Amino acid sequence: MAVTAASATETVEAVFRIESARIIAGVARIVRDVGIAEELAQDALVAALERWPESGVPDRPGAWLMATAKHRAIDLVRRKETYARKLAEVGRAMEDVPPPEPADADDIDDDLLRLIFTACHPVLSPQARIALTLRLLGGLTTEEIARAFLTSEPTVAQRIVRAKRTLAKAQVPFEVPYGSERAARLSSVLEVIYLIFNEGYSATAGDDLVRPALCEDALRLARVLAGLTPKEPEVHGLVSLLEFQASRIAARTGPDGEPVLLADQNRSKWNRMLIRRGIEALQRAGHGPYSVQAAIAACHAQAIRYEDTDWTTIAALYGRLMTLTPSPVVQLNRAVAVAMSQGPEAGLQLVDALTDEPALKDYHLLPSVRGDLLERLGRREEARAEFERAASLTRNARERELLMERAASQGRGGA
Repeated sequence: MAVTAASATETVEAVFRIESARIIAGVARIVRDVGIAEELAQDALVAALERWPESGVPDRPGAWLMATAKHRAIDLVRRKETYARKLAEVGRAMEDVPPPEPADADDIDDDLLRLIFTACHPVLSPQARIALTLRLLGGLTTEEIARAFLTSEPTVAQRIVRAKRTLAKAQVPFEVPYGSERAARLSSVLEVIYLIFNEGYSATAGDDLVRPALCEDALRLARVLAGLTPKEPEVHGLVSLLEFQASRIAARTGPDGEPVLLADQNRSKWNRMLIRRGIEALQRAGHGPYSVQAAIAACHAQAIRYEDTDWTTIAALYGRLMTLTPSPVVQLNRAVAVAMSQGPEAGLQLVDALTDEPALKDYHLLPSVRGDLLERLGRREEARAEFERAASLTRNARERELLMERAASQGRGGA
């Protein structure tokens, strides 16, 4: 049955958003180039927009798009003068035209895993990995990526183009690495997903504290990766961490988008389904850094009231995290937990030891934490100065407003 052009456009765009990563992954296995694969996937999208208004939407639109893209990939390779060499490289896989019936929707094949490892290859800069991953695997447009990271659209477009060229020039194989190389590459994949989620959970700059859509994209990628690598404990650790963190998003801001501190959050707004999923994933997690962070998040998630939080366990877990991934930021977080379990004076001693740390020179959370501890000790004038300094360092408007309010409150006898 024929459909209107508008209806066909809506349908094909919705299907492509869902299936684009699989289509690009399937085509990349043939052409061995993610840039060309994305172009062929876009060609299939254009073909659908041209044909579906007349022929009707196929029963299996995702399979139609995949078959069309793969046929075009095979034709492209055949037209090349080096076809014989290419045929020897890819073997019979090139001739395996996909059947009309697609695989089960829940059956994610190895092509998608190859695409994840390729998009997050260490040969690319972290910014390029993030942009390319969101483009190829998240299905985001260049405009959406630029808006999410408060970057200009041309900048994002250039990053993506350069990333594709870099992968092609370096002849990065479209494959899942094994052994020690796989472990190293997996850490890059996890880092990219983690950074994407963190930017959504606590935006570096701009007018919004939280960007839920970015968190959702990262969580979806983590879940996909867990489905593709069920025997990787640290992948489940990352999934667990993100499930727990995502469960609190609705409570992190007030009606007007203002930040709500953890102690003041309405815990009835925490998503219990995501917390259950976090607990389930934690049971499959290992002992790596993401798994330890997930255990810390679990302590918060399982506390009915803020006063019930097991800060002693959290401080111990941060101590364990310091042995795995020692960093000034982890030490600062540990100082907060120590202050909650042993008192502000103990925490302040740890924070003061970090004041000359070069890595924290422009990190607004250092003076913010120090101001909080000074306020609890009744040293309000010092606290005010720290909150003002923190406000001057943050690029997020919502955080700046909160910090300036806390600074002003010191002259009113504290919050």
